[in-house]
Amino acid sequence: MKKIFITLWLSAIFVVIGCLFWYNDYKYNLPTPVPVNYQQVPIGSRIQLHPAIKMEENKPVMLHFFNPDCPCSKFNIQHIKKLVKQYGKQVNFVVVLSDQKLNSAEVKRKLELPITVITDPIMSKKCGIYSTPQAVIIDTESKLYYRGNYNSSRYCSNQKTEYARIALENILNHKPLREMGSQALIAYGCSLPTNLK
Repeated sequence: MKKIFITLWLSAIFVVIGCLFWYNDYKYNLPTPVPVNYQQVPIGSRIQLHPAIKMEENKPVMLHFFNPDCPCSKFNIQHIKKLVKQYGKQVNFVVVLSDQKLNSAEVKRKLELPITVITDPIMSKKCGIYSTPQAVIIDTESKLYYRGNYNSSRYCSNQKTEYARIALENILNHKPLREMGSQALIAYGCSLPTNLK
């Protein structure tokens, strides 16, 4: 009787854990709901950047919209580190936090990245961002070049759909942004609460 009880108890625990993993996987595979007050920012729009973001000549800027409390942002950390390592000399990378409660110095320390980290809730609206993680690439004329996802895979492991890396390659080779499909552009991840008000 005791063995049956323990077996049922362990089975129930595994079922609950499996359901939680399934729910999280399902939840973050759905597009992020578009806020009612969302205003589209067209590609090519001039973006006024935060004063801490330096526009060096001939260097585009990549804004990484990040929320340390978002599971999708956490899955993305190793990928953004890889991009910074690969393109850090050619691109100015900046982590943008939209929640003013977050401490940018603490986030920078946790990310272990030698890049600028700013807290600016307005920057997401300027770029048309309403979820994290999202990538925004600004060209050398301060114009919006790319806004979208990093990858179709939650862990950024699908090399064929490394949308942000493909956009970086295009801008660095002075090419127009190639069509990547709706999966690159429809936001997935965690909603930004500042944009939902």
